Amino acid sequence: MTIAKDHVVEIEYTLKDPKGQLLDSSVGQEPLAYLHGRGNIISGLEQELEGKKQGDKFEVVVDPENAYGKPRQELINTVSRSELAGVGDLQVGVRLQAQTPQGVQIFTVVSIQGDQVTLDGNHPLAGVTLHFEITVKSVREATEDEISHGHAHGPSGHKH
Repeated sequence: MTIAKDHVVEIEYTLKDPKGQLLDSSVGQEPLAYLHGRGNIISGLEQELEGKKQGDKFEVVVDPENAYGKPRQELINTVSRSELAGVGDLQVGVRLQAQTPQGVQIFTVVSIQGDQVTLDGNHPLAGVTLHFEITVKSVREATEDEISHGHAHGPSGHKH
C-alpha cells in the first residue's frame, strides 16, 4: 500500500540541522504516526512521503518555506519585566505560553537587558533547512473516526 491522503502512516525519523547537529529522533522509540494529507506534519516532508510504501528508507531536505517558515520580525517583541511578573524563573531560553488574539502562542525568551525582556514567537526551527532520514514503518487506511477527527489514533484507540 502506498502513502496517499487519508492513510495512517508510521515513520521512524532522524532530524538534523544543516551542520549535521541532531535536533530530534524517534529511533529507539515509538514511530511517529500521522494522518496523511491533513497537514499534521510539515508540508515539505508530507509531500516527500506521498507515494512511498512500508519499508522505504530515504533522506529528504526540507527548506524553511516548506517547514516552519522564515522568521518573522513581527513575532519578536520586547516587554517590561513587570509584564512577566508571574513567571518564576525568567532566563534566556525559557519558553512561555501566552494568550494572544490569534489564540495560545509559545514565546522564547531570547534576551534580558535590565528591565527589558525580548520574546520571540517564531517556531524555534523557523528559518532552518531540515535534514531528515526517514524509514516508513507502516501504512494503512484511516478509520472513519480518524478521518472525522483529522488525526491518527493509536493501536488501542483514540490518542489525545
